[in-house]
Amino acid sequence: MRVLVTGGTGFIGSRLALRCATRGDEVRVLAQENTDAESANRKALQEAGVELVLGSVTDPAAVGPAMEGVDLVVHLAATQHEMNVPDEKFYDVNVGGTRTVLDAAAQAGVRRVVHGSTIGVYGKPHGVLDEDSPVEPDNIYGVTKLEGERLALGRSGDLPVVAIRIPEVYGPGDRRLLKMFRTIEKGTFPMIGPGRNLHHVIYVDDLVDGLLAAAESPDTPGELFLLAGPEPVSTERMVVAVAEAVGKPGPRFRAPLWPFVILATAMELTLRPLGIQPPLHRRRLDFFRKSFELSSAKARRVFGFSPSVTFEEGARRTAEWYREEGLL
Repeated sequence: MRVLVTGGTGFIGSRLALRCATRGDEVRVLAQENTDAESANRKALQEAGVELVLGSVTDPAAVGPAMEGVDLVVHLAATQHEMNVPDEKFYDVNVGGTRTVLDAAAQAGVRRVVHGSTIGVYGKPHGVLDEDSPVEPDNIYGVTKLEGERLALGRSGDLPVVAIRIPEVYGPGDRRLLKMFRTIEKGTFPMIGPGRNLHHVIYVDDLVDGLLAAAESPDTPGELFLLAGPEPVSTERMVVAVAEAVGKPGPRFRAPLWPFVILATAMELTLRPLGIQPPLHRRRLDFFRKSFELSSAKARRVFGFSPSVTFEEGARRTAEWYREEGLL
């Protein structure tokens, strides 16, 4: 199969592209190289024989040629949680870029498009979430990703599109949780709040399995699916698992949540109007206060999705990769 992955130098995109190359697909990525992590991923992709097209999904001159001869497109490119980025950038990439990819895919006669969406479309969590739960995004990222998701599914008349809502992803290649691993290893991680809120994360290889299964199933075009790990885990359980993975005791410092919320709010109101990135902001505190419990029952029923990596095992593998890369 000839596969195009947009956002292919990112964490998820690079792992997906490498998996496809390993199983014998002809793989091309459309991506950018703006960070050290993306440079490292680019090198790994090229060593694996993956064809790299540097460019943005907002540029038809890059997207069109990248789409030539492709059977499957997995669209993962997005503007995510960058701070001090104007709303227009989110609309340009997450909506306009998605439209450009879909138009080019239709023109090229692509056989399947898998569109990467996000659980950020739900906004504030309320109960166990599935594909039919209300969507109320509470930030520009969620708003534009929801618009892009609807745009993708609205093309099911002329394109075989499947949309996947993706939760927080971790594993080898991830650098978002690296700070947590490092501070726990150093004994400086602060446990803020009681630690009972839930995270329904997914190990990257389980997610890749799900994306490919959705791409290959005859029953997925025109449908929306939610993929999540085997079970939700509390903040405290995550911290304990990471501590065990790095061979250190759990955090000794615990603090109530409310003073940090007040401080983060004050920093945002004071510093953002001056164009200064707040060192602490409310979205960063979501790790200690938001609870997500997700249902992948539809994906399990339709294409046999069955994630198997527990957070304890995933944390161990992730810590091992960080050490191999010299990051711990």
